[in-house]
Amino acid sequence: MAPRVGQKARLLFSMSATSIDALTDLQMQGVNQKIESALRSDVALISQMGAYIIGAGGKRLRPRLVLISALAHDYKGKHHQNVAAIIEFIHTATLLHDDVVDSSAMRRGQDTANAVWGNEAAVLVGDFLYSRAFEMMVEVGKMRVMEILSAATNTIAAGEVMQLLNIGEVDVSVERYLEVIGAKTAKLFEAATQLGAVLASANAEEEQAMALYGSHLGIAFQLIDDALDYTADSGELGKNAGDDLAEGKPTLPLIYAMQDSDEQTRSMVRNVLAESAEGRQSGSNAKQLQVIVGLVKGSGSIERTYKMAQQHVDAAIESIQSLTPGIYKDGLINIAEQSMARRF
Repeated sequence: MAPRVGQKARLLFSMSATSIDALTDLQMQGVNQKIESALRSDVALISQMGAYIIGAGGKRLRPRLVLISALAHDYKGKHHQNVAAIIEFIHTATLLHDDVVDSSAMRRGQDTANAVWGNEAAVLVGDFLYSRAFEMMVEVGKMRVMEILSAATNTIAAGEVMQLLNIGEVDVSVERYLEVIGAKTAKLFEAATQLGAVLASANAEEEQAMALYGSHLGIAFQLIDDALDYTADSGELGKNAGDDLAEGKPTLPLIYAMQDSDEQTRSMVRNVLAESAEGRQSGSNAKQLQVIVGLVKGSGSIERTYKMAQQHVDAAIESIQSLTPGIYKDGLINIAEQSMARRF
């Protein structure tokens, strides 16, 4: 006897890490075509850099979330592919700008665009991707879509500024940090899942449920990223391990570790973060960074970070309990669950 729809989804998603893609691979072909078309420009550097960045891949989780959310609400049109491409452009633009601000040299296992072409070109191509995204929003022709995306990009920018203000600070509160990642990272997840519901003309309650799902998933995703920065190697991360600490960023594992540290330790960490934030790297600084990594690992703060991430995963799953049962609901649940085990 053939498995029921829910059983079929669980079989799909239990097979491998790539099974998350199974529900959207066909739809993503259309998204990729839209991305490639929108990247074409008479300015050769834009086309060249755009192809380099988009070609770096990644799982493209955010655009896939748009597709799954729309399909979960029985959407039959094509605009979900446009919106998925828009979400990917906004995400990529933020990465370009982030890498310049952070002076990052590696992302997704390859040299960053700013490392290859320079900071000026990376910033300007990031601006091009933003402007192209807004052109594509107009083509969708739905004011609610523009409202959500324009508000999201504004919130993301504010989150970036808040993070910048936190660099080098050791006394950042958990609440303040969650506010930063809620804006900087989770907001685009929230927009992605909410927009799928909006395109399908879901009611206000359904739309809000999807927004909550995306927000909680985005926070969990960032918290796992924070933990992996202390525990994974460069090959697993696709970037240099320890980058956050080396850039003077106090993420949740460090914030937790500092809560139980004495003033002498806090003072040492404060000085190292300040030096890192100012780019004053030295042999002594590098050794102290390793001391701090060891301190964080031995404090139990990484485990606490995973625990908070799990709470947000649980909240994400709870928020969509009223969604119609089927392979797409099962897919959303599985994405949330798989975020706890990710190594990318």
